[in-house]
Amino acid sequence: MSIDNTKYRNYIFDFKAAAALFAGLFIGIMVLGLYTLFAYFILKQDYPEIQSSMVFFIVSYLCTVLFPIIGFDVFVMKSHGKKLNFNMQTRPFHVYLMIFPMMLGMMLVSEFLVSRIPIEGEFFGPLYDQMSDAFSTIATDTAGIYLLTVLFAPILEEILFRGIIQKGLINKGVKPAKAIIFSALAFGIFHLNPWQTVNAFLLGLVLGVVYYKTKSLLMPILLHAFNNFISAYLLLNGNSESVTENLHLPEYYGLIVGIVLLSVSYYLFMYRNRIYYRE
Repeated sequence: MSIDNTKYRNYIFDFKAAAALFAGLFIGIMVLGLYTLFAYFILKQDYPEIQSSMVFFIVSYLCTVLFPIIGFDVFVMKSHGKKLNFNMQTRPFHVYLMIFPMMLGMMLVSEFLVSRIPIEGEFFGPLYDQMSDAFSTIATDTAGIYLLTVLFAPILEEILFRGIIQKGLINKGVKPAKAIIFSALAFGIFHLNPWQTVNAFLLGLVLGVVYYKTKSLLMPILLHAFNNFISAYLLLNGNSESVTENLHLPEYYGLIVGIVLLSVSYYLFMYRNRIYYRE
């Protein structure tokens, strides 16, 4: 069985598209600068107070993710009289029974691999301290964390990395595997520190495969929100973001369970899923 969604295949990702993303990012950075000046001169906040507020985190996030999307829409899509839209259709229930265990499996595998990255030393120590300080700063605003990580991030990041970059590369003729890897790599680098970069890259592979297979951006958005919700919940309510640590299980148990979940779910999803979607 196949389902055709050709109306969504109306752009490619090339040099012009990349330039549009960076143009949007540049504008976003300027907007963030204006907000900082507004908070300093009008709201009478000092710089440490500004940068430690959840409002600043949300504004800076929107400026660095939403504005590139707007840049792509304005400079690429609208300049050609096209509309940026994505297939957000739901999928049969059995698809969810395969993709969520696959995501959980990769989360456990990634958790184990990320835990191998040092958190001390001349190079890693300062980076880890900086990341920890940032998380501890926003951890006091529960509503803000969930809003940022479970709503804004899944929607905007999937539009950018899977919807625009991955799908645009595939539309251009790049092999799906290469497009998935490239978008996952860009997704990882976007997170800027070694721990989140590795984690985002691995999870990005699953998100990319799911989007390519289902052709619905809703699927990776839901998986992304699922991962971020668990991370945010553990950050706010547990001893760490580690699933195995909060369950008081040895790390290798999590790795083994993750490999089994990932392998079985991936096989069922890729080779036993009888519905094929086309764009």
